[in-house]
Amino acid sequence: MEDLTFLSRDEVKKSYSPRVVDPMLEGMLRTFGGVLVTGPMWCGKSWTGAYHSESSISIQNEDSAEYARLNPTRALDGDPPRLIDEWQEVPKLWDYARGIMDSSVSKGRFVFTGSSTPAKGSTLHSGTGRFARLHMRTMSLYETGDSSGAVGLTNLFNGAEYESVSSKMDIPAAMRHICRGGWPAGMLLNETDAMRIPKAYVDSCREKDYSRIDGKKRSPLTIKLIMESLARNCATTVKRSVIAADISKGEKPAAEETVELYLDALRRTFVLEEQRAWAPEIRTRARVRGPVKYHFTDPSITAAVLKVGPERLLMNPRVGGFLFESLCYRDLSVYASSMGGEVFHYKDNTLEVDSVVELDDGRWGGIEVKQGTHDFNEAADNLLRLRDRVLSKPSFLAILTASGKTAYTRDDGVHVIPLDCLGP
Repeated sequence: MEDLTFLSRDEVKKSYSPRVVDPMLEGMLRTFGGVLVTGPMWCGKSWTGAYHSESSISIQNEDSAEYARLNPTRALDGDPPRLIDEWQEVPKLWDYARGIMDSSVSKGRFVFTGSSTPAKGSTLHSGTGRFARLHMRTMSLYETGDSSGAVGLTNLFNGAEYESVSSKMDIPAAMRHICRGGWPAGMLLNETDAMRIPKAYVDSCREKDYSRIDGKKRSPLTIKLIMESLARNCATTVKRSVIAADISKGEKPAAEETVELYLDALRRTFVLEEQRAWAPEIRTRARVRGPVKYHFTDPSITAAVLKVGPERLLMNPRVGGFLFESLCYRDLSVYASSMGGEVFHYKDNTLEVDSVVELDDGRWGGIEVKQGTHDFNEAADNLLRLRDRVLSKPSFLAILTASGKTAYTRDDGVHVIPLDCLGP
């Protein structure tokens, strides 16, 4: 039952593409008995886990799952770190692993990976103090080699200067990146073939048996309609009542509780992410509002649900703009996570800012997203207004774009950074 889906360790080492989470995973393995790596299907969790492990077992089919149910201690036995891939298929492995870690002071014993959260009550222990938690996303442009990473998010927070950096990105290229997505399996494929991956992913989402999450049945048709509504409202603070009306098809709107049940399924399988509203201490009387923005875990999912390719996005710049914002959110989230940060958005009764990256130590940077150059002055004005409203001083203010020739700093101090220059 060893290495059911993986190549030999030498082949894994040779074929592995480095990920931003690698140093984080290595540090966690030095500190904790185990690491739980979560993330959407096909984002590369298994390969990353295998790269950092000495032995493995995959619980991805019924035969291996049955073996693990009958022989949990043998399934966990192997040279450490031991990879347990898709562990949620046999949740009791978690409790057995915790018991093993309780009996030893050694670190880096297990790497558990999972594409969904198991049903509540399926494990006895939370794993606190034994397991560290690490979330993976699909590959950023830096990880796929499509960004130079010359302007690092870390350097922006630390105030480091950077020279004028050239960009190769334009809006057509950005639309291709959106539709191709950051799927590791697509790295060696041409664009046409790579775009089949998010289409297959969407089909898989619609066919998935979500009742395995919590025992509650969900209609494949409703999943389809929910995903279509989310795709149409990508990167916006859409209300549940709007989604409920969308899925009703002109009939009596569905209950918002029903919408939440389906949204929860997509969240718990890491298909859907919520960009929460930032609530800093502000110096004005502006009323901060707290709705979330919805993004699929990769912008290519949105394109696949909408059935649009790069050419159609170019002909519909408004939709392309929302998807480009979602692409920026994905990359910012990947880079921010390496610093212990999170990506929020800001909204009050008179001002909206696309993204705010906040670190654990309270430092923050404000970011506006603009495909083209004609909106830079408006974007910079929004950022400067945000700076003046917040009590704490920002580490940086920046405009992310798809059409700048270089990365540079404006006279007002706002950075202009093409997305293919940004990195961790």
